[in-house]
Amino acid sequence: MQTTIKVGIIGCGNISGIYLENCKKFNTLELIACADLDLEKARNQADKHNIPLACSVEELLAHPEINLVINLTIPAVHAKVSLQALEAGKHVYVEKPLALTLEEGQQVLKTAAEKGLLVGSAPDTFLGAGIQTALKMINEGAIGRPVSATAFMMSRGHEFWHPDPEFYYADGGGPMFDMGPYYLTALIQLLGPVRRVAGMTSKALPERIITSEKKYGQRIPVVVPTHVAGTMEFNNGAIATMITSFDIFGGSTLPHIEIHGTEGSLLVPDPNGFGGTLMYRKLGEKSWTEQPLILGHDSNSRGIGPADMADAIMNNRQHRASGELAYHVLESMWAFQLSSDSGSYYYMKSTCEPAEPLVGQPFYEVTI
Repeated sequence: MQTTIKVGIIGCGNISGIYLENCKKFNTLELIACADLDLEKARNQADKHNIPLACSVEELLAHPEINLVINLTIPAVHAKVSLQALEAGKHVYVEKPLALTLEEGQQVLKTAAEKGLLVGSAPDTFLGAGIQTALKMINEGAIGRPVSATAFMMSRGHEFWHPDPEFYYADGGGPMFDMGPYYLTALIQLLGPVRRVAGMTSKALPERIITSEKKYGQRIPVVVPTHVAGTMEFNNGAIATMITSFDIFGGSTLPHIEIHGTEGSLLVPDPNGFGGTLMYRKLGEKSWTEQPLILGHDSNSRGIGPADMADAIMNNRQHRASGELAYHVLESMWAFQLSSDSGSYYYMKSTCEPAEPLVGQPFYEVTI
């Protein structure tokens, strides 16, 4: 019986380090190759992480033993590279977002379905102990019926620290596409699919000045909205208020995510992480109580999504960080902009099934 899936990674930039490191820890993944347009980057990562093969993208896609491609390219080419992998007969797991446009996302899912292949997408942070414990509490009725939620990602932007911050203000950037996938994926796991969205968008500044090293003093034109706010109604009737912003210049004390039910409330950890502190407060109680996290990953475990996907391939089951979930998140992000542009509700056209809870360690034990 097959026990591992052979994997190749395309894209050896900053985010690749944690994937290359963590792939060794999951006993369903066998990482055998990495590729990048800059072959020197691929060679450096292969040497650093003891990967057998560093090669071109074309060579990786043609490799007969690779079954699963992890696509870590820049968002602008996520869909293009995913489609290339699918056309080459490989399952594909892509960093967030699934694609930049709804049309691209639809094409990726359509191609995968036609070829009988799986598509998965980040974020997989919802498989960490923090969100999984919150999900367990909601499913067990700890706060009653969920009726509302808030989600806030409040930041001053990236130009003061990131060496190459231009992308964050160009098409495909902005706070919603940068960080929205973490928050929306968590909310959809905890509350179910979104029914409709009312959104408003703006940008505080027409340009940003880089104050980080390397490009200090350069000016960046701001093309995309840098403040995105709105309200979501979920199929179960719950209503969530969400803000993602790069326009918070004086700091914020707003919580990451709160879920409120008929019998209590949850303070959910940062969805950009795997662990964190989970607090709850029951109806009638005067103080918050910390909830111990269930067994699972509570440190940086990026790569657990592909590990679960590999297990799903071998056992012919649905994987958790699915393409359908990622597309629903993609449409939800666009819904804020489309609602703002039209001045009316945006009614979602897609839906998804929340992933099965992940309890314990059925397939991702550390093997090194």
